[in-house]
Amino acid sequence: MLPPDQFLLGIALTVLLAVGSQIAASRLRIPALILLLPAGFTAGALTDVVHPDELAPGNFSSIVSLSVAVILYDAGLGLEMRHLRGATRSVVLRLLVLGVLVTWAAVIGLAPALFGVPLPVAVLLGAVLVVSGPTVVGPLLDHVRPPDRLRRVLIWEGTLVDPVGAILGTLVLHSLLAGDFRVARGFHPGEFLLSWLVGLAGGAVGAALLWYCLRRLRLGETLGTLAQLATVVAVSAGCDIVRDDTGLIAAVVAGLAVANLPGLGMPARRPFFETLVQLIIGLLFVTISAGVAPSSVRPVLLPTLALIGALVLVVRPLVAWISTRGRGLARGERAFIAWMAPRGIVAASTASAFAATLSGSGLSGADKILPVTFLVIVGTVLVYGLTAAPVAAALGINRPARARPLLVGGRPWSVDLGRCLKSAGLDVTMWTATDEQRQRVRRAGIEPAPGDLLATATDASGRLEGVTSVLLLTDDDDFNALVCVVAQDSVDGPVHRVRPAAGRPRRGRHPHRPGRALRAGPGAGRAGGTPRAGGALHRGRSGRVPAARSRRPVRPARRRPSGAGHRGAAGAAGAGGPDRPAGPCPGRAARGGAARHRPVNGRAGGAVDLGR
Repeated sequence: MLPPDQFLLGIALTVLLAVGSQIAASRLRIPALILLLPAGFTAGALTDVVHPDELAPGNFSSIVSLSVAVILYDAGLGLEMRHLRGATRSVVLRLLVLGVLVTWAAVIGLAPALFGVPLPVAVLLGAVLVVSGPTVVGPLLDHVRPPDRLRRVLIWEGTLVDPVGAILGTLVLHSLLAGDFRVARGFHPGEFLLSWLVGLAGGAVGAALLWYCLRRLRLGETLGTLAQLATVVAVSAGCDIVRDDTGLIAAVVAGLAVANLPGLGMPARRPFFETLVQLIIGLLFVTISAGVAPSSVRPVLLPTLALIGALVLVVRPLVAWISTRGRGLARGERAFIAWMAPRGIVAASTASAFAATLSGSGLSGADKILPVTFLVIVGTVLVYGLTAAPVAAALGINRPARARPLLVGGRPWSVDLGRCLKSAGLDVTMWTATDEQRQRVRRAGIEPAPGDLLATATDASGRLEGVTSVLLLTDDDDFNALVCVVAQDSVDGPVHRVRPAAGRPRRGRHPHRPGRALRAGPGAGRAGGTPRAGGALHRGRSGRVPAARSRRPVRPARRRPSGAGHRGAAGAAGAGGPDRPAGPCPGRAARGGAARHRPVNGRAGGAVDLGR
């Protein structure tokens, strides 16, 4: 037990390393794990104040279990059942079943020869290494930007395989302990089923509690987020008390239920949970890697490199080839699935817990489980993290890194604007309401967006992947105003709309800077006066976009009408269309009345930013 001063120093150093590594990784544009693991390992070698046994002696594995449950709950919130259909569902199920069985069998066969460990240790190590994880796969996919279908397959696989691997490893551990470390002597298949039943029951209880808090009590954003956190921790802890590691299943099931139950309307962006998950990931990787002694790594370094080569070059391609065969995926997509299986936080947490449990058992080779797992995590993250983008580019399945604005409206001047932006190097996409307008867009050399794209933009739980900005260019100001507000949380970038037509009464001004408007063209940035159309639109820091003649300038969104809801926006997008009156917007106001205004690009009067 550390003295108070050293304990405070250890907490401060751990937080600084976790946050600083992630900041440095974002600046270097590399996965954060590439820096988190070496940072924790180095700190653990130089000082004892960040060692997990010193910071939380005896209870570190329980803290890790609850922390991982929060991570998996957040991952479950991003899984929508409507995306798990047809070929996608078949591929995910095959990857889960075949991936677990083939990987487990491969490690069992290789570990005794490579590390000289007995069969029980090889069985336990194989159960630890079957997992992947959304905490590793998600950031890599954000860096690569693959097609949506490919992203969904990998995210679903990574999220669902984590609790499967954790339960499998726990059952193997307990069966070995009960059978005096003899394989198959203490194993009972019913135990695996019982663990799943406990996890599913806990997830159902958590989903019911969250439905009551979010739907019946109608808690606001702050209290609703706290209710989610408290429910996930309580349900996961209760399940872990009944059966070890079943809280992970409960967390995933609760997240899936909340994301897919009707009426809850979970937003695509969850700032508190996103921040909390990033902090938890950093803290866990720093502390777990700090617990790996350098003296335990050296003897297993070369054999682990051989194991990593077998997992990356043989096992994963074999699993991916069998799982995706005949499922309608392109050759490049199948190859990329074969090149994406990094290990993450669940492998590290289970290995750390098993090492603590087996430390005094006298089982030969048990002390090699944690260093081998640590090296496999480091090796797979380095291999996939450094090569994912070049491999995706070579396979032709990554999206371009350039700005991708979405233009809504098919009037001739907006099509001209889209053509101008496309000629400047932007990846322009346009949404229009009628077949005539779509033909006009195609003649301009621009591919029209899918018909349901705008409905996704107006859905609070949806997310427009790859779109960096939205320009609402229709002549219906009510439609533009409504979509501008409800699409803010679905786009990774600003949302702009045009000024109402001349002579139309204006029912409101900018709530923060009355009388100012966002203008495009020479003189942009001055308040007052009539903004000029036809000037240059600025594209972030990369320079000017050639001038595009426009009938109306772009200005920030006004306040949302108090009676407008998400359904009204979706109905207007799907029925009335942007170039026709959108009609009334039934239903109560989304987010509890008039929406909060968010300034566009930081200040009124600035140039339109079409990049990130």
